[in-house]
Amino acid sequence: MSQSSTSVINYALPEPLLKLLGQYLQEQVTPKIDIDPQQLAYRWVGGHRGRLEPLAVNLFLSLDDLHGIDRQKAKLVQNTRQFLKGYPANHVLMTGTRGAGKSSLIRALLQAYHSEGLRIIEIARDDLRVLDKIRAAIRALPADTDCRYIVYCDDLAFNGQDESYRTLKSVLDGALDSEQDRLLVYATSNRRHLLPQLMKDNVNIYNGQTDEVNPYETIDETVSLSDRFGLWLSFHPMDQNTYLHIVRHYLSLSPSRTLDNANDGKESNVNNIDVEATNKTLPDNIRAAALRWASERGGRSGRVAYQFSRYWIGQAQLAAEDRLS
Repeated sequence: MSQSSTSVINYALPEPLLKLLGQYLQEQVTPKIDIDPQQLAYRWVGGHRGRLEPLAVNLFLSLDDLHGIDRQKAKLVQNTRQFLKGYPANHVLMTGTRGAGKSSLIRALLQAYHSEGLRIIEIARDDLRVLDKIRAAIRALPADTDCRYIVYCDDLAFNGQDESYRTLKSVLDGALDSEQDRLLVYATSNRRHLLPQLMKDNVNIYNGQTDEVNPYETIDETVSLSDRFGLWLSFHPMDQNTYLHIVRHYLSLSPSRTLDNANDGKESNVNNIDVEATNKTLPDNIRAAALRWASERGGRSGRVAYQFSRYWIGQAQLAAEDRLS
């Protein structure tokens, strides 16, 4: 017996190697995920071994504040209401021009429907491999929990070598347990099909220069991810009138009544005006400044209109304070 015990000891791993092995195994295991239904929003932080971090959400933005995207807004609201009522609803992919209001719609949805049980979990593209664990944590919530969760991924896109999109495909549609009544994925992207489509791939197929026996399967693979989103919403560049309408709206939200109403073209000349009047028509100098701002930014969008309104209101308030000092 003593010889047997000695042989076991001789084959034991060295203590430093045991520590390294334990550290490696800990790094491969995601900590237990706990979700509090009372928390309105979470963000996944820390990579694979990260955690859900509660977010202090600012609910100032409402759906009524988003202009120029009425059709997209109506479809997204309808899908979300179906989801909250427990009716069938779809995963959503919002694509198109930058700054058109895709991300703002998510924040506005939370403001409008958090009292009806809507909750948001924000996750980065590089952390999609933990999506299965988040889904399992939502599934483990008590059966009488009224909350439903939208997993929100902003700026979703992949390169040809990125394999993490396969996890998302499985969650969206493909895994045996992919259908859930408590979780939907809402994603935004500037790319319609999420995976790159190269002209040379098509040229190689048509010229017979590809090494693949079934080359069209490569094309099917590039579009299969976006196909698993049941609802596609496209956002397009806005015209000048819509842009100026959004500028007027954001200026009208300012508590300050010191916007420039003079048509002298001087941005620093600030007089007291009625905010309601400003919302009906833009003074010439504000209109010219807003258009110049958009031109310098390379295009018109809701984001550019919002940024201009912050610039204009801020400089107007500062000028008014400087005159009083």
